[in-house]
Amino acid sequence: MAKCEICGKGVHFGAKVSHSHRRSNRMWHPNVHRIAVKVNGATKRMNVCTGCIKSKKVERA
Repeated sequence: MAKCEICGKGVHFGAKVSHSHRRSNRMWHPNVHRIAVKVNGATKRMNVCTGCIKSKKVERA
């Protein structure tokens, strides 16, 4: 689902801790966008995290 096709960043799991310190499971989702990227001169739609977009690991079409 929400996974970067460049660096492989995906969901992380942890615990939601309430004020009374009761714990339940939760997930943190990466900030993934579906953008048009140039790959070997051709345009391709990929799921890329904002970290890869900002660091110029991909070239936008």
